[in-house]
Amino acid sequence: MATTSEKTTSSSSCCSNTIRRQSVSAAGPEVSEITEDWIVTDKNLQKEEEEEQQQQQQKKKNKTMIKNDHPTIDPLPEPSTKALPIMMRAQSSHPLDPLSAAEISVAVATVRAAGATPEVRDSMRFIEVVLLEPDKHVVALADAYFFPPFQPSLLPKTKGGPVIPTKLPPRRARLVVYNKRSNETSIWIVELTEVHAATRGGHHRGKAISSQVVPDVQPPMDAMEYAECEAVVKDFSPFREAMKKRGIEDMDLVMVDPWCVGYHSNADAPSRRLAKPLIFCRTESDCPLENGYARPVEGIYVVVDMQNMVVVEFEDRKLVPLPPADPLRNYTPGETRGGVDRSDVKPLQIIQPEGPSFRVHGHFVQWQKWNFRIGFTPREGLVIYSVAYTDDSRGRRPVAHRLSFVEMVVPYGDPNEPHYRKNAFDAGEDGLGKNAHSLKKGCDCLGYIKYFDAHSTNFTGGVETTENCVCLHEEDHGMLWKHQDWRTGLAEVRRSRRLTVSFICTVANYEAENGAGFEPIRRKPICQDGKIEAEVKLTGILSLGAVQPGESRKYGTTIAPGLYAPVHQHFFVARMDMAVDCKPGETFNQVVEVNVKIEEPGKNNVHSNAFYAEEELLKSELQAMRDCNPLTARHWIIRNTRTVNRTGQLTGYKLVPGSNCLPLAGSEAKFLRRAAFLKHNLWVTPYASGEMYPGGEFPNQNPRVGEGLATWVKQNRSLEETNIVLWYVFGVTHIPRLEDWPVMPVEHLGFMLMPHGFFNCSPAIDVPPNSNELELKVSKAIQNGLLAKL
Repeated sequence: MATTSEKTTSSSSCCSNTIRRQSVSAAGPEVSEITEDWIVTDKNLQKEEEEEQQQQQQKKKNKTMIKNDHPTIDPLPEPSTKALPIMMRAQSSHPLDPLSAAEISVAVATVRAAGATPEVRDSMRFIEVVLLEPDKHVVALADAYFFPPFQPSLLPKTKGGPVIPTKLPPRRARLVVYNKRSNETSIWIVELTEVHAATRGGHHRGKAISSQVVPDVQPPMDAMEYAECEAVVKDFSPFREAMKKRGIEDMDLVMVDPWCVGYHSNADAPSRRLAKPLIFCRTESDCPLENGYARPVEGIYVVVDMQNMVVVEFEDRKLVPLPPADPLRNYTPGETRGGVDRSDVKPLQIIQPEGPSFRVHGHFVQWQKWNFRIGFTPREGLVIYSVAYTDDSRGRRPVAHRLSFVEMVVPYGDPNEPHYRKNAFDAGEDGLGKNAHSLKKGCDCLGYIKYFDAHSTNFTGGVETTENCVCLHEEDHGMLWKHQDWRTGLAEVRRSRRLTVSFICTVANYEAENGAGFEPIRRKPICQDGKIEAEVKLTGILSLGAVQPGESRKYGTTIAPGLYAPVHQHFFVARMDMAVDCKPGETFNQVVEVNVKIEEPGKNNVHSNAFYAEEELLKSELQAMRDCNPLTARHWIIRNTRTVNRTGQLTGYKLVPGSNCLPLAGSEAKFLRRAAFLKHNLWVTPYASGEMYPGGEFPNQNPRVGEGLATWVKQNRSLEETNIVLWYVFGVTHIPRLEDWPVMPVEHLGFMLMPHGFFNCSPAIDVPPNSNELELKVSKAIQNGLLAKL
């Protein structure tokens, strides 16, 4: 792929003089025992690898992102393969790179070959195949000697000098496999080893390290299951009769959106794999995107056994007439929706004549003084690894190990059937990454754009590639800073730009839940002033209910005749594995809560105007269960306990909340059994490798109360100096408006990580003036000179 040359800018010395007090040794290597070794033959694998290599070569030739005359980054030396197509060597993929299509194929084939009988192999369904992320010391070795940024200084010094490894450990895949025959869920670990495909006749090797059946769980649902469920319901004769009572005989107009049942009683126990679909019905229309969610079908109760694909419960409880066709229901352009588009919108183009300021090598990104790695998982979607800032004399200063959104929960506030059951866990029950879509169909990226593809497995083990799934681009962000001296009239101003990484997903269930798809656009803009912004954009179509003529609902907003939109909330959980000024192996972070206090009237506040910031160290997990409080400007600082800035204060980054809320539900609400993590805006834990998801790994039909984060913190582990993991829960309460119909304008929410004593002065002070501003100054000087002569 084409890349730009590295651009360096001299930095003011005020941003560099930081003192390191102490360092520690790196952790020792991990030792794993291989239990099984499988040789897997697949005639398609060699072809897939060759095609993948050809695609990579074609991308390099095209260089569509950047002009050909622009200098490029020096590539890593490529090993000679003597024309032998091979699976990636241990050093050809960074330990944190997402699994390639070939690696996924090998992992699936290895697990399938390990099946004891043909029946077991045939009944395997592949929920997730994802990179098993290695220990952090392996990542440090890779970044020191094998991959950019190539900095051995990342590793602690050892007696006798560094021990340079000849290669890295093999990559591993972690698979979640559902057995459709036995209704069992298992987790497999597969080691991905190198085999020269040409010399072995297309043989590929994967080593099955371990497998474990996880009892009493249901894994996430899959799109293939949803499609099959819709067909089963439409073919169910009592359902057809119920639709006929409502005047619908054409099943092509009917939309069946399967929903995970959650857990409300023992009837929802994970001994059965269940779905409770919502029903909608299109109107006969010539519109290419007829909005079927404008006609919800009320009163029909359906339960589907997803393991055996049969309707196990059906009841036509109440005959509610279908809402009349709303003339404002569609959202396609112009006449196709029955309207006219505005004609006074002129083109707006973003031009970068010298190309972008970022450089990309594989999944490693450098932008001005920032560098990080891009990852992607089927569950979380976008993952940002190894975030660091290059600070002149200090060199590369880490900020975070890993940043991602790990859960999304949407509870509804209507107690009526079926809306009280709407409380989807869109990451844990469906997968945000699996439901991400190609940005070829449109996104908010402009200018020079670098796209990243995403690979995942489908239900039967095939590999699916979402092209252009993640978008990387720069965007103008208004003013960065400005000051004008009123005495001289001289002014200095700088424009801000930020680097944005984003993806868009439309979860199939969520489309029903929030009406054909709230589309959460996850963005992580990185700024020139040291800030990292986490932003979610919500858009899409409301999830509606039908009402009788003249009826209204207390728990929603009437949108059109016969239609209302229930009130609901959206919650997101950001997991932030922090590493503020910590080299590999160091665990020198702590969290401080800051609240603004009003000084009591008295001799220290004779004018009654005094207030100050009061800090409190969060020493343990139970103490660190905190909520936002805008009345005290509450925020939290992640500090390095052994590094100070030029004033002697500990360096840090602070978490600045945006607008937020807490669940508007009673303590006995059923969805809070599985989502106890929503009860607080902030949780803090010490890093533990198995603690990844706030509601546990399998929230679907989970009968266990408070599994995950709410249980982990009961250990009340110390937080005074450790590898800090922040869990920030943020959300919005949505009281629908008529203006949200037929498609909701984007709503923004998020938070910010901002440097707090991390630098010795503003890191944005060395941003150069805009070239247009320089030209304008020269032009004005010439004009002033001419005027003076005249």
